[in-house]
Amino acid sequence: MRLGLALGYWGRGPDARHLELARQAEQLGYHSVWTAESWGSDAFTALTWIAAHTSRIRLGTAVAQMAARTPTATAMHALTLDHLSGGRMLLGLGLSGPQVVEGWYGRPFPASPLTLTREYVDVVRQVLRRQGPVRLAGRYHTHPYAGPDGTGMGKPLKPITHPLRPDLPVLLGAEGPKNVAQTARIADGWLPLYWSPFRTSVYEAALAEAPPGFLVAPMAQARLCADVTEGLLPVKAMLGFYIGGMGHARRNFHAELMARMGYAEAAERVRELFAAGRREEAVHAVPDTFADEISLIGPRERIAERLELWRSGPVTDLLVTAPDPGTLRVLAELM
Repeated sequence: MRLGLALGYWGRGPDARHLELARQAEQLGYHSVWTAESWGSDAFTALTWIAAHTSRIRLGTAVAQMAARTPTATAMHALTLDHLSGGRMLLGLGLSGPQVVEGWYGRPFPASPLTLTREYVDVVRQVLRRQGPVRLAGRYHTHPYAGPDGTGMGKPLKPITHPLRPDLPVLLGAEGPKNVAQTARIADGWLPLYWSPFRTSVYEAALAEAPPGFLVAPMAQARLCADVTEGLLPVKAMLGFYIGGMGHARRNFHAELMARMGYAEAAERVRELFAAGRREEAVHAVPDTFADEISLIGPRERIAERLELWRSGPVTDLLVTAPDPGTLRVLAELM
């Protein structure tokens, strides 16, 4: 199991610590560093900045949102950064949910998310392989465009730039069982949002057809501290926001995942409190047990014990969100 550093996306502005954390992770032997996006900073610009200040560590998006770009534009980003970094790019993609796709990107959320994802990955793969012009007559993506409002002059094209690696890894952020199963068939790896080493059976069936070498790279908050209860508060704050604020009452993929992991009542309570504007109560309503099993919090000895549980399952890459150099160092030593 390899270590990665997950930096996420910016809040109000750039985090001055991120570049130094990425540099330290490289010095400590971390395999990868990952950026994200929601509705503020984008994933690729920050990752390019990190690429320019590092030399060995792999560079991943976890995740770049599919609604933000056409698949050909995403492939252009990936092949460009792969060249500039000397072949260090890992392309992680995610669909997001109706609230973000329709509210931020101004596009309809697909009636068939699996179909859209499959078509998107197909186009990205065609660009990266450069075996011929991109062609697809899909439900959501057509190349060349053939809609009734088109000119009819679209020409099948392949990238002018020769990709450095035609097999550049593509990973998907997926939550539903069918989506995870499709990910195992069409992608090189999976980026779970919540992963519990105590509940690996939740996705056992979905991963049954994963090929050899398939990457399972979950994110987990990590914090070296004496007080576990206090250390879990940032984890609970993250969960409260994702479960309560990152989805609509009628469709919230994060809440649905928490329910599948055995916390249905708690997920509904968190959602209700957040929707009512009682955000602090929503955070405290997140069960400590759930926050604890998807993170690595506590003294060194406790983190060491928990790491053994993460190692024992199918996880290939543990992407940690660690707020301080000391935690990064301890994790590297334990690994």
